[in-house]
Amino acid sequence: MSTVAFHTLGCKVNHYETEAIWQLFKDAGYERAEFDGRADVYVINTCTVTNTSDKKSRQVIRRAIRTNPDAVVCVTGCYAQTSSAEIMEIPGVDIVVGTQDRTKLLGYIEQYRRERQPINAVGNIMKNRVYEELDVPSFTDRTRASLKIQEGCNNFCTFCIIPWARGLMRSRDPEEVVAQARQLVEAGYKEIVLTGIHTGGYGEDLKDYNLAQLLRDIEANVPGLKRLRISSIEASQLTDEVIGVLKESNIVVRHLHIPIQSGSDTVLKRMRRKYTMAFFADRLERLREALPDFALTSDVIVGFPGETEEEFMETYTFIRDHRFAELHVFPYSMRIGTPAARMDNQINEEVKNERVHRLLELNDQLAKEYASAYEGQVLEMIPEEPFKEDPGSGLYEGYTDNYMKVVIPADESMVGKIVRVKITKAGYPYNEGAFVRVIEDRPEPVA
Repeated sequence: MSTVAFHTLGCKVNHYETEAIWQLFKDAGYERAEFDGRADVYVINTCTVTNTSDKKSRQVIRRAIRTNPDAVVCVTGCYAQTSSAEIMEIPGVDIVVGTQDRTKLLGYIEQYRRERQPINAVGNIMKNRVYEELDVPSFTDRTRASLKIQEGCNNFCTFCIIPWARGLMRSRDPEEVVAQARQLVEAGYKEIVLTGIHTGGYGEDLKDYNLAQLLRDIEANVPGLKRLRISSIEASQLTDEVIGVLKESNIVVRHLHIPIQSGSDTVLKRMRRKYTMAFFADRLERLREALPDFALTSDVIVGFPGETEEEFMETYTFIRDHRFAELHVFPYSMRIGTPAARMDNQINEEVKNERVHRLLELNDQLAKEYASAYEGQVLEMIPEEPFKEDPGSGLYEGYTDNYMKVVIPADESMVGKIVRVKITKAGYPYNEGAFVRVIEDRPEPVA
């Protein structure tokens, strides 16, 4: 029996797609092998979000070639899409497929075995207007399932290469989304995370259908689903209709990841982001009216070209005053091929790191403040895995619906179930909890 090994770099979408590609191999009778061991086929799913991502991708490709020089080495993903010629030059790479036509991979492997000629199957992604169906009936991770609902992005922010790697916005057929959500719930998942390259843009390319509609349709047509999370949504996509759905829904969680990138209007303009801070603040106000205690998490880039101390402080102050619950802070990283890489006034690394440090300290404080409001309260969490910091302790970690990490005494039988816990000690990066009870699934009453 042939074996295949995978290595995924980058974001949640890549992880989702690796699972989908594995399903194709599994259906063709392959067995999955460890990436660091010998396999007949290696699939490297690459990332290109920074120059460092490209470098890491190349290192992983070379590692596979060294492990088994006779294997068929296939490279896919974003770096493959933007730089296929560069990858084809690495001796030992046999097949390059970008961010489309992954379903043809097995055919290319057959072709390669017959002809022994390297295959570059990367096409022009900008011409693609159709969402590529890649189904994942269940995941290696047993507790939270990702469900990809869209592909591509039309925003062209000045720091970002992703539209060139992923193409323009394409939404998945709503019926396919609902059907896959049902499949995931039947496989035992209680929580589904809607994901994509520009998730909140779902429906912008569809006629008379949008994200709010999709959220309603999933809730109405997927019995047994307990939690629905949106992986990321732009402020501009938080329409009054979407906020209305969040308010009414029984399954959409009290947590939103809204990338801010900068809290300064002048920096946002240079980034070519499509909102002002006044607009962002207005959306947050509306959200808090609808979901008073929701958790707001976000991405921030510091040290964007030309960022002054004043502009940085605008970001700092906005985040502090609007009580963000957690931040992902990134020092600006020059991405060759983007407009921002050609801008004057690149900020030196020392200044960037010092600003990152200040924001991380603020993050620590804000996360603790958010969590402290829940000390002594009973919340629902899904235990995911043994506590990473002390795996032998009998403690398990998982997340509440409002994205607080909680550690509780538990056992293997509780993994993937919804459990009531009392927060005994609030903190960050995790909270301590006491187990109250497992919430049993009662059968739906027969009408």
